Amino acid sequence: MSDAFAAIGLHFHHIGVACRDLDAETRYHATLGYAIEGADFTDPVQGISGRFLVGGGPRLELLADISDRTTVAPWLRKGIRMYHLAWEAEDLDQGVAHFTAERARIVVPPVAAVAFGGRRITFLMLPNLQLIELIART
Repeated sequence: MSDAFAAIGLHFHHIGVACRDLDAETRYHATLGYAIEGADFTDPVQGISGRFLVGGGPRLELLADISDRTTVAPWLRKGIRMYHLAWEAEDLDQGVAHFTAERARIVVPPVAAVAFGGRRITFLMLPNLQLIELIART
């Protein structure tokens, strides 16, 4: 692990899963031992409703578009369901600087997120086309 990476203090948090129906998706994941973690949330800024699941594997964040929004629809149209990996960062701004120096592109600039009690999040696209989310730890 590089010194810069360690300084950011990244801790894996979840895999983002695009879906059309949170309840139907929850039933499918229940067969894999997953259960709901906490209350559902709706984030009008991000245009999604969501739910976290925990179980025998990594935490999952199920996300579905709200009403007329198309946040996850493009991923679903391409058949992509597990579309982002998320880490909590001790220093979000330093994390953004680190990844942009490695040629990542900011897709969603830092914004307060309902799912994390107003903590800031940002999405970046790595040069290999992997979408990542950074979540401010505090």
